[in-house]
Amino acid sequence: MSVSPEVFLAMGREVLAKQPFSVLLGTELVALSPGKVDLQLALKPEHLQQNGFAHGGVVSYLADNALTFAGGTAMQVPVVTSEFKINYVRPAVGERLIARASADAVSKTQAVCRCEVFAVKDGAEKLCALAQGTIVRLSE
Repeated sequence: MSVSPEVFLAMGREVLAKQPFSVLLGTELVALSPGKVDLQLALKPEHLQQNGFAHGGVVSYLADNALTFAGGTAMQVPVVTSEFKINYVRPAVGERLIARASADAVSKTQAVCRCEVFAVKDGAEKLCALAQGTIVRLSE
C-alpha cells in the first residue's frame, strides 16, 4: 500500500502523539519517509543540565527515538530498539535539537540505523552527537 508523503508524515505524527514522554518533552516530527526521519525539540530550561547544555539524556532520547522511527518506517512493522550507542562530540548548546536518522541495513527482522544530532544556535547547526542502533521487529 502506497500513501502520499503528507499522509505518511501525518501517520508518524499520530505515533509520536501516543508517546507520553515525547509529548512531555515537546518533540516534533518534521519530516518522515520510509527509512528516514527528522525529529526536533525546542530546548527549554527543563531540558538543560547545570552548565546550560542540553542534558545527555535528552540528546540520547532524541537519537533513540529517531533511530526507531527510521527503522520502523523502513521495516513497516511495529518495532523497538534492541540496542544503540551514542557518541557525544560537543556540548549541545542552542535553541533547538535536530535528530536526523536513516535506516542503512534492513532485513525482515531488524534494521541498523544511524543518527546525527545537531544543536541549532542562531540558525547554525552544529553536530553534537552521533548514534547507531539496531531496531527489531516487536514480537507479538
